[in-house]
Amino acid sequence: MALKSKIRSFIYQTEKQIQKMRFNAQNDLPVLLGISFPKSGTHLLDQILLGFSNVAPYAKRVHSFYAEYEGESGKKRAPEQALAWLDSLQNNDVASAHLFARPDAIKKVCSQKFIPYFIFRDPRDVVVSHVFYVTEMESKHVHHAYYQSLPNFDERLKVSILGRQDTNIEFPNIAERFAPYLDWLNHKEVLSIHFEDLIHHRTETLTKIMNHFLDKVPLQTSGQLILDSLETSINPTKSPTFRSGKTGEWRKYFRDEHKQIFKEVAGDLLIKLGYEKDSEW
Repeated sequence: MALKSKIRSFIYQTEKQIQKMRFNAQNDLPVLLGISFPKSGTHLLDQILLGFSNVAPYAKRVHSFYAEYEGESGKKRAPEQALAWLDSLQNNDVASAHLFARPDAIKKVCSQKFIPYFIFRDPRDVVVSHVFYVTEMESKHVHHAYYQSLPNFDERLKVSILGRQDTNIEFPNIAERFAPYLDWLNHKEVLSIHFEDLIHHRTETLTKIMNHFLDKVPLQTSGQLILDSLETSINPTKSPTFRSGKTGEWRKYFRDEHKQIFKEVAGDLLIKLGYEKDSEW
């Protein structure tokens, strides 16, 4: 594994040097960092940020991905690991993370070293997507066997909303899962993106993504060419969140019981995120 890792690193660094030569780059550029809440368009944002490699000397692949929990074991990583990962990123990298908005991480991310983005999705669609992902798509997921043992989709959806208290593997309810990410919304250095806007208002949202980039990296390239590069980089077939290619799918799966327990555990989360104006939904 160590040899494979070294080979991958060598290829990646070589590709970055080729990119620099291609654009005759004299200056190093900030890290493009895509932060995402799980099941909210991680791969979609990765694809869009990699689109900048067509107009600027950025890496043509994601340098690395960081998650606060290990996928197969469900073990929570220490905060120091997130900081070490952020420190490991270098100029002209494109990186992706499920990263908690802890004060130390915020300080690093909201610096000149990074151009950060944060994508999130209607939490009701998140829990539906989570059921499909854990049950059908990721057999190595720590909760896969448990979800498959449940009798039907309704019971699995309850678990995705309420979390699990019957195990020593940390899996809190949907509001508690989102809470560590909320502070990303409070920093102007981080561009917040509703996943739904990339589906229904794509050009406007890609323009915001482009302008956030241009605030730190002025390019002589025309805005239309940049937008075209971001648009053409999107490949729905490689984004699991595009399982249906629709938004608001939760309405097909939520029964009255699901609505009730979601409201009980989530409180005003949907209002904070701009998905509802009150609890009458």
